[in-house]
Amino acid sequence: TIVPASTTAARILSYSPDGIMLSNGPGNPKDNPAIISELSRLCKSGIPIFGICLGHQLLALANGADTEKLKYGHRGANQPVKDLLTGRDYITSQNHGYAVVSDTVRGGRESYVNANDGSCEGMDYPQAHAFSVQFHPEACSGPRDAGFLFDRFISMMEDDR
Repeated sequence: TIVPASTTAARILSYSPDGIMLSNGPGNPKDNPAIISELSRLCKSGIPIFGICLGHQLLALANGADTEKLKYGHRGANQPVKDLLTGRDYITSQNHGYAVVSDTVRGGRESYVNANDGSCEGMDYPQAHAFSVQFHPEACSGPRDAGFLFDRFISMMEDDR
């Protein structure tokens, strides 16, 4: 089920979703206070949430973080990202001009960083049953390099059944 960004948390929860995907999109994430407010309600539901790009930024703001405009945006299919858990590097597709200020997030931990400028590229929110990435795993920069993120989301939904 696809819903507009303006859909309330109550309406989304009325569908009894197995999971909630927060998609990418344009612009300054702080320009969306109503969405951020509804997202903070969704974070308390226990339903798995996966945020991508703008979804990553909105999820961070819903968890009390700050975002900032990058001096140089991340654009293109060659942005290096480091997985802080495994140490593995990925070449990713990105198209954004804002980043999460990782040390401002409450209840989360940084999971990925941009290898060029050290900016936040991913967060895990164990208490909210959510995670997010700044890059575009659906763009397949490499041969399905980041497909495991979708497997993780599916696994989270299956574990909740």
